[in-house]
Amino acid sequence: MASVRAGQSQVLVVRGEAGIGKTAVLDYAAERADRFLVVRASGVESEMELPFAALHQVCIPLLDGLELLPPPQREALGTAIGLSSGSQPDRFLVGLAVLTLLSDATETHPLICMVDDAQWLDRSSAQVLSFVARRLQAESVFVLFAERDDEPDELKGLPELRLHRLSYADACELFTSLNVGPHDEQVRDRIIAETRGNPLALLELPRTMLSTGLADGLAAPGGLLGRIEASFHGQVVELPAETQRLLLVAAAEPVGDPTLLRRAATELGIPFEAAGPAEANGLVEVSSRVRFRHPLLRSAIYRAADPHARRDAHRALAAATDPDVDPDRCAWHRARAAFAPDEGVARELERSAGRAQNRGGVTAAAAFLERATELTPDLARRGARALAAAEAKLDAAAPETALELVATAELCPLDPLQRARLERLRAELAFASGRPMDAPSLLLDAARQLDRLDAGLARETYLEALGADIFAGRFRGGRDVQAAAKTARAAPVGPEPPRSLDLLLDGLAVRFTDGYVAGVAPLTRAVHAFVQDQGGSEEDLRWTWLAWLVAYEVWDDETWHQLTSRLVEFARNVGAFALLPLALIFSSQVHVQAGEFAAASEVLEEADAIKAATGNTPLMHTSNSSSGSLVFAAWRGREAQTLEMIEASVEDATVRGEGRTISVVENAKAVLYNGLGQYEAAFAAAQLACEHDDLGLFGWALVELVEAGVRSRNFEVALAAGGRLEERTRASGTDWALGIGARCRALLSEGETAERHYREAIDRLARTRMRVALARARLLYGEWLRRENRRVDGRDQLRTAHEMFADIGMDAFAERARRELLATGETVRKRTVDTRDQLTAQEAQIARLAVDGHTNPEIGAQLFISPRTVEWHLRKVFTKLGISSRKELSGVLPDAVWTIPA
Repeated sequence: MASVRAGQSQVLVVRGEAGIGKTAVLDYAAERADRFLVVRASGVESEMELPFAALHQVCIPLLDGLELLPPPQREALGTAIGLSSGSQPDRFLVGLAVLTLLSDATETHPLICMVDDAQWLDRSSAQVLSFVARRLQAESVFVLFAERDDEPDELKGLPELRLHRLSYADACELFTSLNVGPHDEQVRDRIIAETRGNPLALLELPRTMLSTGLADGLAAPGGLLGRIEASFHGQVVELPAETQRLLLVAAAEPVGDPTLLRRAATELGIPFEAAGPAEANGLVEVSSRVRFRHPLLRSAIYRAADPHARRDAHRALAAATDPDVDPDRCAWHRARAAFAPDEGVARELERSAGRAQNRGGVTAAAAFLERATELTPDLARRGARALAAAEAKLDAAAPETALELVATAELCPLDPLQRARLERLRAELAFASGRPMDAPSLLLDAARQLDRLDAGLARETYLEALGADIFAGRFRGGRDVQAAAKTARAAPVGPEPPRSLDLLLDGLAVRFTDGYVAGVAPLTRAVHAFVQDQGGSEEDLRWTWLAWLVAYEVWDDETWHQLTSRLVEFARNVGAFALLPLALIFSSQVHVQAGEFAAASEVLEEADAIKAATGNTPLMHTSNSSSGSLVFAAWRGREAQTLEMIEASVEDATVRGEGRTISVVENAKAVLYNGLGQYEAAFAAAQLACEHDDLGLFGWALVELVEAGVRSRNFEVALAAGGRLEERTRASGTDWALGIGARCRALLSEGETAERHYREAIDRLARTRMRVALARARLLYGEWLRRENRRVDGRDQLRTAHEMFADIGMDAFAERARRELLATGETVRKRTVDTRDQLTAQEAQIARLAVDGHTNPEIGAQLFISPRTVEWHLRKVFTKLGISSRKELSGVLPDAVWTIPA
């Protein structure tokens, strides 16, 4: 809290078992938060299915600042917490809005945001609050969570304070302070041993143990948590019957609204004054909010109640809740009150699911649809709802529950289209459940069923089948990809005009049936369509990863660059948290090939930060998110780092059945060892990389195999690889492809022919963005010239290559060029980098955006940090660079040109 007062944000997760004192720590902080703005929220078990329920609690006290937010953030947050209607808000944009709202609220006072029972947060709120907690830096905000031990959640990795059980001496002191009356030390020690140092147990259990008899108290079943709840329940059952019924209604109503509680009590014929005995005993406080003494008291009351009494409580709450103001809670209470199937309630839940999806509450939508399925009396409707619920559960990353709903749907009468959708869902579940090798065949079967029923959906499913097979790669040996491609070519024509994904499917079908040369033209048309449509349909965005691979496959550097640029720009503009890390990994690969290693490092660091804040998404798994850092390390020539990453990647890929990752790994090893001059190792790795015709990888593996084969004197293999590569590069016809082809032909040639090819390679590659390829061409030409005893000419090429490699950061290739220069008789010292004033990746990003004229709020919106944090980083930049204003930045930053928004 002292740090926060000084302007430095802090985050802390207080962890421990139930009753260990987490809430007491939060109360302790609140008592000492003088001159702080205090915001409190808590997770409620019965609200875990309602989207952004906890976030609503956090934001309501700060809504005066809502109108000051940038419009996209204001609209996203307003839709998320139900203040306005609109399209589904992206959670990343909602997170940025909350971050800005908290930051703006600290204008006059520091702020402490306390979230109790975080293990019961609805998933939408948990993701947003986790994102905010990880992005806080210089906002004078303290976010303090309390959460039970070992809960699978979004808060792991944040700073934590773990509370442990009391020592025997402390437990004795606490027990003595309770003034429980006469007792001997043996009884005290038995109670302390029974409560195992849990302070809440020590506070609550003696009340029942000493009043009902020691033996009965110690015999209470259910473990420590169960005994604490039993102790609470023992205090409740001594209250009047009407008070117990009112407490049950309050336990079932998580909002804590006394007006709503009063209306529900009236519905049940309970006088509101019945709360008096519970207040007198300190079990509950009824003021502006209804608060229980401890969350375990609420759960004890609810769990111990008779099911019929619980349904009555929910029925009264449904009647007391305004269906126009809060339709979702009304529907949820009606669902909890239902004893038998009820079509009316099921329809309300279905409508609630639609609203939840519009607010981005995928988990809530799935829960609503699952309960709607249970309450549907008509078997045909139940099957349709079970299918919809299963699809929603898959989107909500709950494949096990989705499988159960699939089983339910199978028992119901489904029409042919629903049956085909069910088969498609089974295939998608196989992929999501870590069985990618099973998915292509299942998807292909589903696509065939859809042919006659829904041409558009059929084509999407064919593309899914092709994508899944490409992803599984060598683990499948391509046995289904050709079958899928042949069947897709004979499938019905899709929508008119064709979507980008239709063009991509057609191009891939030709590629995998008629070969690479035939596929170049339709694939090129497809990726051009994706560039034009980027930022358009959400459906097309699902396939951008595949379009990106295709652009790399056909050596189209301009389209590859444009596709990546627009994808990053789109993801930033809309705050797409699922898409942005993937876009940044793509961006890093383009930066690497362009020789912009500083930029590559920065975007990879940002992608890692976003993944840490939000977790991996299905898109991240599809992209093999670790491959970006692995490939980057190989190009830099960092052998130990690359090999360490390779070991982890191969193990994970083997478990998940991601054969494509193996090809990525072997190609990276070939690059690494070619740079280090270890050509036998490079040759072995390149051969393994060429065993499977991986989309977007095979051609590049051939490039490494030619160089390693020539240098290791495996000429026959190198010549065969060169022939296959020549076929591809000529079919592509871009300067990038033809330049690479000429470079490899030169390696396989002699005399004037070799020199002509080297010069062509340098000339063509100089017209592209691919600085790395150009530097390697100059290195190879210089090595050839030296071997031809043309040392002076060779020295010029090698000196240029060495300078390029050193400037880029390709240490292994730079050392290889240095050794060649020494062999020409030129003395070359190893270059070192002066890091005294070196900026961090994030500082460099902020500095460059400032040079481009962006304001602090604009920079914050692009990088998902608050304007205050931007200002804080700029002050550090100014100090490191020895300047005092933005105007001086352009004169002191490096001159590297960045072609992709980072």
